[in-house]
Amino acid sequence: MKRRDVLKKAGILAAAGLITQGSKAVEREENVKNKLALKIAHITDVHIRPDLDAPEKFKKCLEVIKSEKVDFFLNGGDSIFDASYDTVKRERVTELWNLWDDCIKGLKGYEVHSCIGNHDPWWVAPDKSDEMYGKDYVVKRLGIPNRYYSFTKSGWHFIILDGNNPSITLDDKQFAWLKDELEKLPANQPVLMMSHYPILGVTPFWEGGMHSDYKKLKTLFYQHRDKVKVCLSGHNHLLDTASYNGTQYFCNGAMSGYWWGKGDEKSAGDGYYEETPPGYAILELYEDGSVKNVYKPHAF
Repeated sequence: MKRRDVLKKAGILAAAGLITQGSKAVEREENVKNKLALKIAHITDVHIRPDLDAPEKFKKCLEVIKSEKVDFFLNGGDSIFDASYDTVKRERVTELWNLWDDCIKGLKGYEVHSCIGNHDPWWVAPDKSDEMYGKDYVVKRLGIPNRYYSFTKSGWHFIILDGNNPSITLDDKQFAWLKDELEKLPANQPVLMMSHYPILGVTPFWEGGMHSDYKKLKTLFYQHRDKVKVCLSGHNHLLDTASYNGTQYFCNGAMSGYWWGKGDEKSAGDGYYEETPPGYAILELYEDGSVKNVYKPHAF
């Protein structure tokens, strides 16, 4: 080989080495910048019920999720099959919550942060003084501090909302609390919000079920766009993703799919609600405020 060719080849190899080293340096820098803060599971619309083998299927799902080595669980509401209809009796409500308690025993050692779904409260108690009436009883059974609340983990701030108000909204007291929560956080602290209902989404255009105060909320979120990174929801049993003003909105299907049943003529497969299979989501939250949301159908 001529000396000129040797030098040329050496130059190419050296350049390739510099590119490789540069690429690795960039990758290392990105890994430092995007350090994983938390890995969490989002389950929603479990609709636990005694039939259709739902408790055993749900327990198997939880074991699979635990194998993902998540830090904690977010439960998006509609934990029980249904307490909201006028025909539901006290014994049925008690049975459903006892089933929920039995299933959640498998999560001993994990924190479960829940919100209230529209099918969780029992509204036909004999009177409003009955301990099982309404949302206060759901708060007690889910073991949460209030119908809306917040907490901080590994630099991320979590805000759990209650949209179970007329026309699917935050009541005035709750909205004022939310506004204050966001204002008192330091700049650029990442925030994840969870409501049972989508605040913004794709599927509500044909399915409905979205917050009617979404304009009020998106205006507030824009004021705090350095903070509000993620909004999680369920309710529609459908999977979609929307992004607006730097906030990502994930509607993460339903653990129960078609309420643990086979489905109907609109179901794309066994257990599907329309085109969405039953499943759950795993979220990776990073220190820089970025997020990965992966929906995982389950096989039960």
